[in-house]
Amino acid sequence: MQPINGVEDAAVKRPGAALRLWPGVGLVAVQWGLRFGVPVFWPDTLMVAVMGSLGLGLGVIVWWLFFSRAPWAERWAVVGMAAVGVAVTSRIVHPSIAGGMMGMMLPIYATPVLCLALVGALAATRRAGAAVRRGVVAVALAAGCGVFLLLRTDGITSDAESAWHWRWTPTAEERMLAKRAAETKAVPAPAAVGTTPVRESAGASDVFWPGFRGARRDSVLTGVRIDTDWNARPPVEVWRREVGPGWSSLAVVDGRVFTQEQRGEQEVVACYRLATGEPVWVHADPVRFYESNAGAGPRGTPTWHDGRIYALGATGVLNALEARTGARVWTRDVGRDTERATPEWGFAGSPLVWGDLVIVAATGTLAAYDRATGALRWRGPGDGKSYSSPHLVELGGVPQVVLMSGKGATSVAPADGKVLWTHAWENFAIVQPAVLGAGELLISTGDRAGARRIAVAATGGSWTVEERWTSNRLKPYFNDFVLHRGHAYGFDSGILACIELGEGKAVWKGGRYGRGQVLLLADQDLLVVATEQGDVALVAAKPDGFAELARRPAVTGKTWNHPVLAGDLLLMRNDREMVALRVGVTKG
Repeated sequence: MQPINGVEDAAVKRPGAALRLWPGVGLVAVQWGLRFGVPVFWPDTLMVAVMGSLGLGLGVIVWWLFFSRAPWAERWAVVGMAAVGVAVTSRIVHPSIAGGMMGMMLPIYATPVLCLALVGALAATRRAGAAVRRGVVAVALAAGCGVFLLLRTDGITSDAESAWHWRWTPTAEERMLAKRAAETKAVPAPAAVGTTPVRESAGASDVFWPGFRGARRDSVLTGVRIDTDWNARPPVEVWRREVGPGWSSLAVVDGRVFTQEQRGEQEVVACYRLATGEPVWVHADPVRFYESNAGAGPRGTPTWHDGRIYALGATGVLNALEARTGARVWTRDVGRDTERATPEWGFAGSPLVWGDLVIVAATGTLAAYDRATGALRWRGPGDGKSYSSPHLVELGGVPQVVLMSGKGATSVAPADGKVLWTHAWENFAIVQPAVLGAGELLISTGDRAGARRIAVAATGGSWTVEERWTSNRLKPYFNDFVLHRGHAYGFDSGILACIELGEGKAVWKGGRYGRGQVLLLADQDLLVVATEQGDVALVAAKPDGFAELARRPAVTGKTWNHPVLAGDLLLMRNDREMVALRVGVTKG
């Protein structure tokens, strides 16, 4: 036999030679330790661990092909079986795995499993004959691929960790739908209806939180303080209710809570009583959005204005509904109107009301509709991909709507959509801009970009935009930041951070809350943090240093939705449940 690539087949030269196993064993041991051990102690290293695991998988292939001493036909047969196994498995795994991590979930997780299956099978048959060894290796590789046929995921966290479940177990959405179907069939006792007085939330009639992050879309609440001694006086759970999946936050007006959910093949806008969590009405559209990383459901938050609800769904359905009854006033297909296809993570913007217009973001394209009739009034230029919402600001005495997109920041005149100014900063925009005052904004276009302070001014009939500074000390992803007393508070990857606004320098960093959301009680210098793990924490909004004052569980599972404080009720929801916690509140 001729040498292959200059390397003689050792197994042919020495028919009785044993396989050289120790390099493979060492590579797999390091691979599993790096992939599944290191991130337990250093969570920020997960992506390094994933890439390192894939690199070590390549090392296993190199060892097997060139240094294992196996017959050449067997070497290539094993590589071929593994490749074919992954290819076949990818076609029949659960959709949550097939599409997870942009289609890379199966290869990423199968690589260390198949490497372990190969080395384990070789070690177990090291004293057996060649036929037995080959059979066991084939079975091990088949089992390594087959195990993924038994699994599904509930998506991934912001750190790309998967929530694994057996494929046959019902999802939280399926459990919720089954429970509601059973409740619908049940016959209520007439005597029990309306006989029990309901304690209203303190100041419930005064609560006005009309949409995404409040009236100014800045997640800032003034005129209220809460009790922070949760050891002595912990929050009291008032009600808890299962909801359909979705990353919608909450609008709270007139003692009612408005949100969006996915319920099977229907995308719904739902209204609940603030005091009890009982449903008031549901409006349903026969559409469903699903992508395997974040899961099913709408992303935007309903907007309340003058007795109506305006809601944009993940597939582009824009509804105007009567807030009292849920009756439809008008509806539009935003994707069709703007000629924009549904983006990978769905239409995510929340409608903005300005005058007689409802302004929405169809990914990177703004569009305005007549508030009364739904007629399309204007359509702005398309400017990259965006999961941010239109943001109303006033700069130089001029009202304007700013949208963050993959191209940067774009400002338009709300009356006609005419572009006023742009600022180029290409990346992946999700979060909202923040107004610093005196014609300046703090913006971000993604977790790798950081934060940037820009100054906008009208000069001689035109607009100028100047970059003040860019800082990598605050890197929000889909986690909005708040401004307070010359500082910005938000998430630097998965860690809460504070930077000063003069030059963007880091002040402090602490608290591993995942990629959660924050609400600022400005008069109290207090952050209410909804953690990605579903807890709620209280953190001092002060530059002195990180100080967590209290923390307790709130909802179960991954939580990316913004929290709301409505009177004395702290409201949190995620893709499976919504809860109201009563906290001690004082005015002023």
